[in-house]
Amino acid sequence: MSLDQLILLLCLSLTNFSVAAATRIAILDFELKDLTLAPGIPAELSRTASIRPLLEHELGSAGYQLVNIPSAAQQTAQNGGVGYLFDHPDVAGQLGKQFGADYVLVGRLHKPSFLFAYLLGNLVRVNNGKLIGKLITESKGNDQQLTQKAVETMTVKIDQVLDRRYTPPVPAQHHPSD
Repeated sequence: MSLDQLILLLCLSLTNFSVAAATRIAILDFELKDLTLAPGIPAELSRTASIRPLLEHELGSAGYQLVNIPSAAQQTAQNGGVGYLFDHPDVAGQLGKQFGADYVLVGRLHKPSFLFAYLLGNLVRVNNGKLIGKLITESKGNDQQLTQKAVETMTVKIDQVLDRRYTPPVPAQHHPSD
C-alpha cells in the first residue's frame, strides 16, 4: 500500500468516525405555561410553537444530529397530562430511546408576566433516563428577535452540557444611518 493510499484511508476512517459519533438529540414540542391574566393568546401559542424549530436549527448548525419525535408520540407519552414529560425525565428518556436519540430536551415557555418569560429546558440522557441539565433562559419582551436570542442562549447552555461546539451568530450591527 502506498503512502497516498494510507493517508486517504486514514482520512476516510476519521470522517466516518466523526459522522458516526454525532450526538443525537430530540427536541420535544415546547409547552406554554402562561400565568398572565390573558393566558393562551394566539401570539403566545405561535411564539411557543416557534421555539422547537428555532432550537433545532441552531443545534443542527453546530453539527448535532436531530431526532424527530412526532407530536402524536409525545402526546401518547404525556399520558394526557400537560407537563408530564417535563416532570418525568425517566419517561422522556424512554421516549427518546424509542426513536434512537442520545438526549432529549423537554421544554416549556413559562410566562409569569407580560414583560418577560423563561425558556425552561430539562435535558435528559436517554440511556439511563437521568436529568443532566435544568436549563433556564430569560426572554424580556415577546417579539421574534428576543425569542431568537433566548433560543441562541439556550443552545449555548445545551452545548455546554454536551459537546461544546456551538458558536452563536454574531449580533446584527446597528448603524446610525439605519
